[in-house]
Amino acid sequence: MTAPAAPRSDPAPQGHPQRWLILGVICLAQLTVLLDNTVLNVAIPSLTTELDASTADVQWMINAYSLVQAGLLLTAGSSADRYGRKKMLVVGLALFGVGSLAAGLAQSSGQLIAARGGMGVGGALLLTTTLAVVVQIFDDAERVKAIGIWSTVSSLGFAAGPLFGGWVLDHFWWGAIFLVNIPVALIALAAVVRLVPESKSGRGERPDLLGALLSTIGMTAVVFAIISGPEHGWTSGRVLLTAFVGAAVVAGFVLWELHIPNPMLDMHFFRNQKFVGAVAGAILVAFGMGGSLFLLTQHLQFVLGYGPLEAGLRTAPMALTVVALNLTGLGARLVRKWGTPVVIATGMSGLAAGLAAIAVLGRHGYGGMLLGLVVMGAGIALAMPAMANAIMSAIPPEKAGIGAGVNGTLAEFGNGLGVAVLGAVMNARFAALVPAAVGASSLPAALAAAGTPEARQQIRDAFASGLEVSQLAGAVAVLAGGLLAALLLRRAEGAQAPVAAGEPPAGKAGDRADSTGPAA
Repeated sequence: MTAPAAPRSDPAPQGHPQRWLILGVICLAQLTVLLDNTVLNVAIPSLTTELDASTADVQWMINAYSLVQAGLLLTAGSSADRYGRKKMLVVGLALFGVGSLAAGLAQSSGQLIAARGGMGVGGALLLTTTLAVVVQIFDDAERVKAIGIWSTVSSLGFAAGPLFGGWVLDHFWWGAIFLVNIPVALIALAAVVRLVPESKSGRGERPDLLGALLSTIGMTAVVFAIISGPEHGWTSGRVLLTAFVGAAVVAGFVLWELHIPNPMLDMHFFRNQKFVGAVAGAILVAFGMGGSLFLLTQHLQFVLGYGPLEAGLRTAPMALTVVALNLTGLGARLVRKWGTPVVIATGMSGLAAGLAAIAVLGRHGYGGMLLGLVVMGAGIALAMPAMANAIMSAIPPEKAGIGAGVNGTLAEFGNGLGVAVLGAVMNARFAALVPAAVGASSLPAALAAAGTPEARQQIRDAFASGLEVSQLAGAVAVLAGGLLAALLLRRAEGAQAPVAAGEPPAGKAGDRADSTGPAA
């Protein structure tokens, strides 16, 4: 006779009675975290003047936040599962608020870099716990719509950072960019304490301290290599050494997780085709979006002649399309009607079509680029919530925090990979067309070295051609990857169908198709 399963502290499956209010609170907290990923870009001239910051200082001010945040996502998710998602949400808000205060009052470059690192710790806790809480408080029927709204905030925060920063700098000094986070953090903190239910795995597992250390070091090194690549060159000793160390430590993390009884990240998740398919799709969405925007902002400024704020405004239609479609709940309705694989294939096809439209129609003007951005936004609005839901539903509820950490890590990795790969394709084409230009691999350097208007126009045309080739390459990769992800998800659903009908699939009786590892 089988013993009854031990009760968990998770909320009841029908959903928390105040779930929509809670969703609004955690989305507000999440928005501030995401704004700070890009808000500092427009403040670079002010920081250079008022803090006497060097180019290296400015780079570390920007990168310290994302670097610390990316390195800690898996560890933050695991801590939320073990110690309580509400507790980690409270700690994350407190750290983020204190870090924002320190950043706003910083008197030197070193102080601002340290404060940004502290904000990154709080940001990692917030990004993992917000998605984990969404999974806990919503039932299966509403979860896709809730994750769609959560994804909408992600897109809005990514795009609105430069716009928000530009508005603040027009009215206040640079420190106000950070100080405005404090009242938001305080409001969210009070609401979380009052409204959000506590949930954790409650399984009494020993903490995987070595796994946490290895994942943090490995992911930090990998992300640092990706961040440093465009500046120092992908074949430079600094980038190659950091990438090698990161890859070696990540490999060590995988081996360690495979050989301990209570791993932080159960590698058996990767035997689940549903999980693998969603992972592949999530990386490629971030790949297409991050790489495309990285190149488009340069094209808008250096080729089409827009200023930084004008360029930011002209990339906003993609995010606005995501927001508009997700707020209508279109993606959630289509998932129920068509199924997750079809929705993901449709969304990824839309993202690929948008990249192709930018390549073919956006080379010499903004009109074709606008069409491509809107189509990209529509594709992302369909694919991203469906894939996040697929990742989270492939992981047991008691591991929701680590699932959110995986989702966030994939987004960081895909974004960096998109910048690296599409940037390399664009640079290769650009250098081939302007071989004699000084600094041909750098558009600003090549423009500065050009002696005549005709030479500068030739350089702009070469960059536009490089953009076209890189966006087409991204479109092919996204389309192929999206179709592969949809195929894996379809096969996973087919494998789970016998289980739903009461017939165990091939293999040992009682095994689940989405098994996450051996029983404890």
